[in-house]
Amino acid sequence: MRDNLYWQLIAIFAPLSLLSLGGGQAVIADIDKQVVDVRGWLTQPEFVDLFAISRAAPGPGSLLSALIGWRVAGMAGAIVASLAFFVPSSLIAYVAVRIWDRHGGTVWQGALQRGLAPIATGLILAGAFTVLRSSSGAISLWAIVAAAAAIFILYRRLNPLPILLAAGVIEAIVNAIA
Repeated sequence: MRDNLYWQLIAIFAPLSLLSLGGGQAVIADIDKQVVDVRGWLTQPEFVDLFAISRAAPGPGSLLSALIGWRVAGMAGAIVASLAFFVPSSLIAYVAVRIWDRHGGTVWQGALQRGLAPIATGLILAGAFTVLRSSSGAISLWAIVAAAAAIFILYRRLNPLPILLAAGVIEAIVNAIA
């Protein structure tokens, strides 16, 4: 039974690893769909809780894979999920960087950079909307997210930590009042 869980973890995280070269945030929506809707390993609130823990913990944001693996199959599941999520993309990144450096400054390199930026942005936004939809859904939360997004768009060089802290404090106050 456990062996099957390990293979299922690999089947979920290895392919997503190949899409996450720009960062684990790009595949949050797909991870959510797989572990909540398709496999039923987690409820939506459990997924949001694990996501929050993965964001609060130091290290890469894609530690979510380890938390899901741990929740599904214990410590061995955490190791399997982590390796499945990090190894394929790491190998591809290594090979890609070697090729990229060899062809630096070419026309196709610039075109590829410009073309991949909106794709990465779209994937990250899909993940953000998935987590936001999974939350309480209160209008105050959507308003805070919209305000924070506007600040980030207007002031691109602003350190995000004070804004995120302020957003969290405001939401905590709103929840305490309600």
